[in-house]
Amino acid sequence: MEYRSLNDTEIRGLESRILFEDNHLLVINKLAGEIVQGDKTGDECLADTLKAYIAQRDSKPGKVFMGVPHRLDRPVSGVCIFAKTSKALERLNESFRTGQVHKKYLALCCAAPPKKEDLLENYLGRNEKQNKAYICKSSSPEAKLARLRYSFLGSGERYHLVEVELLTGRHHQIRCQLAALGCVIKGDLKYGAPRSNPDGGICLHSWKTTLIHPVKKEEICIKAPLPPSWAKITDGLVPED
Repeated sequence: MEYRSLNDTEIRGLESRILFEDNHLLVINKLAGEIVQGDKTGDECLADTLKAYIAQRDSKPGKVFMGVPHRLDRPVSGVCIFAKTSKALERLNESFRTGQVHKKYLALCCAAPPKKEDLLENYLGRNEKQNKAYICKSSSPEAKLARLRYSFLGSGERYHLVEVELLTGRHHQIRCQLAALGCVIKGDLKYGAPRSNPDGGICLHSWKTTLIHPVKKEEICIKAPLPPSWAKITDGLVPED
């Protein structure tokens, strides 16, 4: 199978963003605006770009396997895991399904949360036409329980840094639950931000993921550096661990 040829700039860009790779996994620092898997837009997805990269880098003939065990929303950045084998994909899918993968996010919000830390539990529904989640009653037919734990890390001049530990994986969960708390994420027009970000993304970053390796059965912890545009706002606020 033939894949498109990546130029030197694309190759260097991808290589600088690979956070972990072995024979079973490839973990990359996804950029805001990239789509993980193909959708109705027809834009090239990250999975296909990585297939082309592996085929070109390794002079690999035939079809390259690049499984997608989870997704990040298009405007979100950070740790994004791909499986390089079907065995790894199957085991990762099970790990995500059973809650064995632990994900922490950082969010720059337009307002500080009411508490230093808290557990948020809401029932969420989904509007397919708007591609948006909303809080609903538990009795609603589409209701799904969404749980996350947040910690307020501090404030810059205009924005406020919140760490989120995701306990369930609902559609737009962090965006919806923080917005309902009054903490709209910077740039997230869909959930009430006053203005967009220059890159079209939102300031939500999957910064730390801990999982059991699907083949080696060892715990690995992967962190993704923050987008450069966050530097002045988050200086001194991001946890060391």
